[in-house]
Amino acid sequence: MRRHGLAGRERAAYGGPMSSATTPFDLAIIGGGINGTGIARDAAGRGWRVLLAEQADLAAGTSSASTKLIHGGLRYLEYYEFRLVREALKEREVLWGIAPHIVWPLRFVLPYQPGVRPAWMVRLGLFLYDHIGGRQRLPPTRTLLLDRDEAGVPLKNLFRRGYEYSDCWVEDSRLVVLNARDAAARGAQILTRTRCVHARHADGLWRLTLSDGVATREVAARAIVNAAGPWVDHVVRDVMQDNARAKVRLVKGSHIVVPRLYEHERCYIFQNADRRIIFAIPFQQDFTLIGTTDRDYTGDPAGVHIEADEASYLCAAASEYFREPVRPESVVWSYSGVRPLYDDGASAAQEATRDYVLDLELRQGAAVLNIFGGKITTYRRLALAALEKLAPHLPPPTGLAAGWTATAPLPGGDFPRDGAMALATNLRRLRPALSAATIRRLVRAYGTEAASILEDEGAEDMLAADLSRAELRHMVRHEWVHEPDDVLWRRSKIGLVVDAAGRDRIAACL
Repeated sequence: MRRHGLAGRERAAYGGPMSSATTPFDLAIIGGGINGTGIARDAAGRGWRVLLAEQADLAAGTSSASTKLIHGGLRYLEYYEFRLVREALKEREVLWGIAPHIVWPLRFVLPYQPGVRPAWMVRLGLFLYDHIGGRQRLPPTRTLLLDRDEAGVPLKNLFRRGYEYSDCWVEDSRLVVLNARDAAARGAQILTRTRCVHARHADGLWRLTLSDGVATREVAARAIVNAAGPWVDHVVRDVMQDNARAKVRLVKGSHIVVPRLYEHERCYIFQNADRRIIFAIPFQQDFTLIGTTDRDYTGDPAGVHIEADEASYLCAAASEYFREPVRPESVVWSYSGVRPLYDDGASAAQEATRDYVLDLELRQGAAVLNIFGGKITTYRRLALAALEKLAPHLPPPTGLAAGWTATAPLPGGDFPRDGAMALATNLRRLRPALSAATIRRLVRAYGTEAASILEDEGAEDMLAADLSRAELRHMVRHEWVHEPDDVLWRRSKIGLVVDAAGRDRIAACL
């Protein structure tokens, strides 16, 4: 795709017209991850004028490197994070309701491992997990006899008893894109591959210098949200030229993907001797996702990658439970992300709080909100809290009331929670030549918007795997796609099955 300067990108922009330096935005957001796009959506819906600048692709960092779960975090109960767990558990069914195409329920099997945690502690934790979050639609915990249940088949014989509980899956990078799309539909200006290189305050406003690598321009804003994730400290020190060190602790988490390890659709949560936990989750039909690690990180977040000892750790931890050992040579893909946690002084990376901290400062009347920590599960609540802090420093809102994001569907999510299968059946009539698996993938990515892709004349013109020319056209027109990796690893995960020739065809089309 031809790269545009800022002027060209304005003409093909997503959202309202670009402000000038003398006509300020109400809110300028630095960072296009889940927190930045979630705040942009909420603020735009309330009628504020919003600009979001992301230095790379949407969800290019931490927000596409999660374990892909909407969950309360069962293990956080052990660290007395009751408020965080309760808030996250309440959000599970909210997010399932507004995005049933990319969020859906899963059942997790916890084999009991004597000697790691006492049985009473596990049962108490699961009881709290079932009851402190207002669970309504998700099924409750139950006890399993693993020697009589299919969940025990892939496990070693020594695991005779276990528990099964509910959480939800999310297509994490698509959640980011859909929030950005809805923000843009409500008037926000979304600029990807645009770096904020400098921000200064003058006359009660922020003056931001933006660069896309070709051209620069200055815009004004009444307030800034620093939602740069692992780069939050860089924005504070280098962009805003504040010598104060941000209280951020970078923690690296890595995942591996291996060929599918078992046939059923349930997930596993395994307790390890070091008191960490890992998940094993069915992934993209033919694979199993295993993760995550937790270790402090001091390098450049842009260069994060899995280390050999991390892959070995995950394989060894899974092999403690699975009958067939998981070996590093079986890994077909891996990914790593850097979590920008608030530095609470915890002694170990896995003990650092996952709760979010919002730090509001006023500089000569210009507000800046720095965001630390947070989980993808609680992004919507974080946005609510962020705008509550910022509202006194912004003009009165002219749009929807606070809390509107709890019920308004994300793009494509306007169908019942349990309606994905029925939607796929109806949509298959549009293209009976396409496989049921392809239709199902489109529904799980686009929901009701899959219809417009299937009605496009290029819906059966496949470029790579089951990616059609019509789908790629949709990504380019509506989802800020510029490069093959945007398509293969963030808007979808078909990079797992696309060969070099397919990638070249995608690149040629872009």
